[in-house]
Amino acid sequence: MDIVLIRHPAVVVDAGVCYGQSDVALVEDADVSSAALALRLAALQVPAPRVLMSSPSTRCAALAAAMSNDFGCALSHDDRLKEMNFGDWEERRWDAIDRELLDDWAANFEHARAHGGESVTQFVARVRAWFDAFAQTRELTPAYVVTHAGVMRAIASLVLDVPLERCLRWSLDMTGIVWLRRDDEARQWSLVRWNA
Repeated sequence: MDIVLIRHPAVVVDAGVCYGQSDVALVEDADVSSAALALRLAALQVPAPRVLMSSPSTRCAALAAAMSNDFGCALSHDDRLKEMNFGDWEERRWDAIDRELLDDWAANFEHARAHGGESVTQFVARVRAWFDAFAQTRELTPAYVVTHAGVMRAIASLVLDVPLERCLRWSLDMTGIVWLRRDDEARQWSLVRWNA
């Protein structure tokens, strides 16, 4: 079973701005990004997808639609693949958010909700619900999933049994590819590629 997670391309947002679930536009045309990704995926010898799944956020959905056309496969969207909801912090500069609030959030990383959005625990539970449902459908692989860095790290943390806080330190570029494979006999997941 193969699942290939693909981070959305660069967005029209200034560096240092929290944009979580905010719907923001892509810098480059989705068709251009799709063509470049197809070349990279082929060079990595990633198997072609049977299905494409995507966050409904424009920055993911536009790329997923272009890729679905390029690969000629079905496409579905799922709200559980959205980035974490940062509530009142959405579209604010990180350095403009009250330092005390950020420190409180860091001190209680899993459960704090100073921003009024999702806690990390709520976010991971949402992503886990999607992944558990996906993992029951072997006929849907290989699957490509166009989503967000937070979702990709949450999935990696779950399947590789690595603490999420450690996964947050792993570099993940725009259009970065994370390829995970499950050995169905051993019921064990492995990481084939990270940020390829």
